[in-house]
Amino acid sequence: MGQIALHWAGHDSQMFITRDSFGHMVVAGSWPKDGETDWVEWKGVKPSDLLVMALCSCSAYDVVMILRRQRQELTDLRIVADAQQAPEPPYQFTEIHLHYIATGRDLDPAKVERAIHLSEDKYCSVAATIKGVATITNSYEVHQEK
Repeated sequence: MGQIALHWAGHDSQMFITRDSFGHMVVAGSWPKDGETDWVEWKGVKPSDLLVMALCSCSAYDVVMILRRQRQELTDLRIVADAQQAPEPPYQFTEIHLHYIATGRDLDPAKVERAIHLSEDKYCSVAATIKGVATITNSYEVHQEK
């Protein structure tokens, strides 16, 4: 893995520009506080959301690759995450539920389920890291496309 970098956007800002090991940029930092309505100030991804987004992305990559190797004709994959955090600092994640929605032609639901379990239990480095703190559960739907 290459270097990850972060640069603070400035003295009056709660925004940070991050760069991944391939040079892709993400803006992170501020998010609305209770009662705030000025959307202009919320320009970055909430840092803790980035962790859940990374989990979804990591698992999705695995599931797509596994199903391709199994010659499954996957045409769409969506994941909806429901993440619960502790009520007190450091607000660690306690439970994360991933709901996978797989669409394809003649998809075998058993192969979709197996791909999800292989990802979460064997291949996804983000899931392996998070499992030490949070419980990860899943569910799935398979939609057949004509």
